[in-house]
Amino acid sequence: MDRIDRKILDLLREDSRLTGEQLGERVGLSPSAAHRRVKALEDSGAIIGYRARLSRAARGNPSTVFVAVTLTDQRQATMLAFETALANTAQVAEAYLMSGQSDYLIKVLVPDSDSYERIHREILSALPGVQRLVSQFTIRTLESGE
Repeated sequence: MDRIDRKILDLLREDSRLTGEQLGERVGLSPSAAHRRVKALEDSGAIIGYRARLSRAARGNPSTVFVAVTLTDQRQATMLAFETALANTAQVAEAYLMSGQSDYLIKVLVPDSDSYERIHREILSALPGVQRLVSQFTIRTLESGE
């Protein structure tokens, strides 16, 4: 990966809708050369996808709850069972394996705080290996450039 590839990645991070022509103009390449570079970055795994950032209103104004999950142990089988089940849990928007007091931090989107109780009781606490859940509701989301 050279300087031009890094510049392309920076530009696409800012606006993933840039055309090959726009990218080429900004990095000093022809549109077709810029397109080839983007394709090579995708094929190499440097670019893993594109996404639309939706407003809260477009997502039905969900509340965000961060849940720190502590497992019964950190054995590979326990973690694999938890991660496999978590991947099939529609309410979980993101999940992170953590260092520190909890094993995982998961981001849950809920339509309202009342529905979170059901999700907590029936879904999250039933995941394999869960020993403890600590939930924190967000007050407000600060939008970033990313």
